[in-house]
Amino acid sequence: MSSQPAFTPPPGAQAYPLRTPRGEFAVVDSPVPPGIEPKGVALMLPGFTGSKEDFTLLHEPLVARGYRVVAVDGRGQFESDGPEDDEAAYAQDELARDVLVQAGALGAPVHLVGHSLGGQIARAAVLLDHSPFLSLTLVASGPAQISDSQQQRVKLLRDALAVMSMAAVWEAIRAMGPPEEVGGPARGIGGMEQLRRRWLGNKPAQLLATGRQLCTEPDRVAELAAVPLPFHVLSGAHDDTWPVTLLDSMAVRLGARRTVIPGAEHSPNTDQPLPTARALADFWDSVTKTNR
Repeated sequence: MSSQPAFTPPPGAQAYPLRTPRGEFAVVDSPVPPGIEPKGVALMLPGFTGSKEDFTLLHEPLVARGYRVVAVDGRGQFESDGPEDDEAAYAQDELARDVLVQAGALGAPVHLVGHSLGGQIARAAVLLDHSPFLSLTLVASGPAQISDSQQQRVKLLRDALAVMSMAAVWEAIRAMGPPEEVGGPARGIGGMEQLRRRWLGNKPAQLLATGRQLCTEPDRVAELAAVPLPFHVLSGAHDDTWPVTLLDSMAVRLGARRTVIPGAEHSPNTDQPLPTARALADFWDSVTKTNR
């Protein structure tokens, strides 16, 4: 494998290991440039089979609005280490505690953003301790388990991982169709070889454990609604993983701001990054204004 990084960080960003009491986590960190008033820090959690690079196209427009962006690979995702075979290390509670120390390592309360699986891990972190957070945005992340059709796709992936190597599973994914439609990495952030390198960086136990979580996650919206934080539910106009109508009703239950991004599907951060960044920054600006 080449020693060159699989993905080039956005202009002005640094890629480095964030050191925490629970280990190191690979991040891409974009500071607010000189001449722009700093308004806050955003911590971004990727989804299933994803990585910190899924937020690449959001960095520049968000730092232009005054927000430092820190996107992180969770334990066992891409460039963050984790056990190969111990699924217990990837229990949702463990991943949530990782998020708490990641936020703590950034040195200030953060705006937390979670995409898909990352949203459910973010929710679990907030339910453990909301004090490190100024707000929570759930991006294409629903109230409970994923749709039946997506559960079937995750089951196929989990069955394959039980008997095949990561490299062999990647080839099977390629043969089945566009990777993002059959359990593989999301489109929009690089060429096929880059996506293959990212896939091979994932730990099998992490994919098995988090895939199971997506298929069995209970509805915890009522618990979350009791937490004293501002909430934002953002999605594309179409989503096969959680129906948009389900996300609409979740937003009502949370008393959350609701944003639907036209022309986007399950990954508005890659499908329509500029409107997505605008919606995020507008929400964070409103939180800052309310807290003054």
